[in-house]
Amino acid sequence: AAGAHRDLLLAARDARVAVHDVAVGVVAQAEAELQKELSGKVAGKAQSCLPNHSRNDMVTIDDATILFKEGRNLVWRTDLKGRCNGISSGHYALVTRTYGSGLCSGDIAQVADLQSGMIVGSCVMGEFTPYRTPKTD
Repeated sequence: AAGAHRDLLLAARDARVAVHDVAVGVVAQAEAELQKELSGKVAGKAQSCLPNHSRNDMVTIDDATILFKEGRNLVWRTDLKGRCNGISSGHYALVTRTYGSGLCSGDIAQVADLQSGMIVGSCVMGEFTPYRTPKTD
């Protein structure tokens, strides 16, 4: 998703393109990416914490949805409480600190500018829903 919206946002500069058209395109693109990542997987029961070992492969769908991939068969989804503005642009990084069992719902994540290293915002983690590829017999 990093920089994926750049073409759509640049199109908004064109007088013939309405801003709401761009927003619809961005939402549709994020939804398509989310469907691709979760395709063939079944949602499990939401959990309040994400195990520490599951945090290595993060995929930002949009400013309100983040996936953590654990191999090919398990993806954890969190819908942020509020938004991490700009996190899906590719210019920012999500900075989290964990205490104890892992990243948990209600934990505050900070958004850092990759060039300056400055903290430019924050957001709150939601619950973590596992999506698993069903086992075939």
